[in-house]
Amino acid sequence: MSADPGSTPGTDVRPAPTEAASSGEDDSAASAAGVDPTGALPPAASSSSAAAAQPADPPARPRGRHTARWVALAVLVIAAGLTAVLADSPSATLAQVQSTLVGKQAPPVSGPTIDGTDFTLPAAPGKYIVLNFFASWCVPCRTEGPELVTFDFAHQAAGDASVVSVVFDDTVAAATEYQQDTLGATWPTLTDPGGHIALDYGVTGQPTTFLIAPDGRVVAHIVSPVTAAELDALIAEAEASHP
Repeated sequence: MSADPGSTPGTDVRPAPTEAASSGEDDSAASAAGVDPTGALPPAASSSSAAAAQPADPPARPRGRHTARWVALAVLVIAAGLTAVLADSPSATLAQVQSTLVGKQAPPVSGPTIDGTDFTLPAAPGKYIVLNFFASWCVPCRTEGPELVTFDFAHQAAGDASVVSVVFDDTVAAATEYQQDTLGATWPTLTDPGGHIALDYGVTGQPTTFLIAPDGRVVAHIVSPVTAAELDALIAEAEASHP
């Protein structure tokens, strides 16, 4: 065999391992050992380690229950305030009329009553007078009647208010039976023969009520059934406007 002209006798002429082959062997060894040859940690291991290092967040406190409780408390406070205001105010269903008599001296009230006596309302009665025009056949009047009894009875002891009734568009016999037997009214009820009192007050229907102040001024004109509470509210309103 002839030797290669460029080689030296007795010398190994096999090529040296390339750098790529050496690198491949190192990568294989690293992979076998479970190590990333790039030096980076596996993503899963990195994430789990970070999660283990961070403490868990404390559970959030439920705030909805406390908020609802405060809202409910606020509603109760507002409702209580409105109740207190409305208790001292006339009802929204009370039909008051801006009569020309309101603020002026009340026309005279005088004449025979259903029990045969005469009655005259003083020009300055010294207390509040509920002057009520009614008829025994009037259904709203019959609804209103017991409220007038309640009001009159409640103010008898103090003597600061009372009721005076005037028959309007009814017979004396029917009005007497209703007032005395059915209602049990003890206040004066004028028969108003000829309707002169009703004419002076401009009454056109029943029930109609005028509230007269202790000094004789007309302070309210009502053309609907009225309750004892509404009359008390009207008196309180009149007291507040004219202390």
